[in-house]
Amino acid sequence: MLRQRLVRGLWSCSRVQAPTLPGLSARWQSTSTTTESADSLAAKYSKYQTSLREIWPRLNDRQKELLSSMLRVNQAGEIGANYIYMGQHAVFRSNPKLGPLIEHMWEQEKKHLYVFDNFIGNNRVRPTMLRPMWVTAGYMLGLGTALVGKEAAMACTEAVETVIGNHYDDQLRELLKIDHPEVENLRQIIKEFRDDELEHLDTAVEHDAHQAPVYRGLSEVIKQGCKVCIEIAKRV
Repeated sequence: MLRQRLVRGLWSCSRVQAPTLPGLSARWQSTSTTTESADSLAAKYSKYQTSLREIWPRLNDRQKELLSSMLRVNQAGEIGANYIYMGQHAVFRSNPKLGPLIEHMWEQEKKHLYVFDNFIGNNRVRPTMLRPMWVTAGYMLGLGTALVGKEAAMACTEAVETVIGNHYDDQLRELLKIDHPEVENLRQIIKEFRDDELEHLDTAVEHDAHQAPVYRGLSEVIKQGCKVCIEIAKRV
């Protein structure tokens, strides 16, 4: 049974095709995990303005590096999050309760990734160069914990979203130091996405995350792994 689930999950992952996103190179497009058309995505997320062109020439080198690092690490994190939920969905998609629940959280992560992909592309920020690592690590983490059981999958979600929520809080404080409408727009987007992540955290706790086998050890390992990934993604 375990082997069948693993094979089915890997097959599901291989079928997902990345869309062509308007204004982005193939390198950026390939991070997406949705099969929706570019026009559909653009219409769905049209409220998100992703330009920093007005403020960029006014920034000093430190501020430019700060914003570039933020966008790069956020893109990397959302790639990982998308593939975590893809891995979980491969196991639980036929579960009448967990399937829709994971789909809802995954849909929000797709939104996050689409928006940060566009921030990267529209502002000529160097994207993460370790996409294959984030894809593989995210998918195997999601799939592996889901194969252990619902509780382990939820413990994974809680641990990841705890770190990401704190990470977004740090970014929100840093962005307060730059007074400009475009930066405030970015700040409001990050705040919205932070709230989405905290909603996922609460959902995981409500669905027995703390009942996972060796919960404390599992949670701590995942949290520390996420923190290491954040530091790497800031630079690479």
